[in-house]
Amino acid sequence: MRTVTALFDDYSDASSAVSRLEAAGVSSSDISIVSNRTGRADGDSNAGEGAATGAGIGAAVGGAGGLLTGLGLMAIPGVGPVVAAGWLVATAAGAVAGAVAGGATGGLIGALTSSGVSEDDANLYAEGVRRGGTLVTARVDEARAQEAQAILKESNWVDPVERRRAYNELGWNRFDETLDPYAPDEIDEERNRYRRTTV
Repeated sequence: MRTVTALFDDYSDASSAVSRLEAAGVSSSDISIVSNRTGRADGDSNAGEGAATGAGIGAAVGGAGGLLTGLGLMAIPGVGPVVAAGWLVATAAGAVAGAVAGGATGGLIGALTSSGVSEDDANLYAEGVRRGGTLVTARVDEARAQEAQAILKESNWVDPVERRRAYNELGWNRFDETLDPYAPDEIDEERNRYRRTTV
């Protein structure tokens, strides 16, 4: 199995990617979604609406058992409250518990790196979620990895090389779980920054 991962600025793009992965035959048990639950200016995702929207899309596309019908709320250190579902969520919850008990690196970065994502990319993805984004991760057979990655890319993913460069230009170099989660106005400012550069 190989892990493919993508960050999205808009929850609607991420939920579309999940639906397309399921339609392509990737089992919902092998897909995860983690979305910052802080309210957004465009209404893509807030605590209640994000989960309700996800549940509706999951029921329409994935049937009664689609991944998005299982969205729940959890907190990730440094990111804050998220709407999340899937195998990565259970891994992240276990990593947080392990970090509290044993002092190991935990949370979202620990879950991603233990799933085969590089530490640099895991830091970028955690920071992206902290800044209001949505992360989609899928476990697929090696033979289907390129297809799954293409689905994520075609769903309006964030180019990780470009986003890392943009974060670095603003002085960022690693995710810091001791920082406060982004407030709604900071998320709006962040999202508008990238809308201007991509429109």
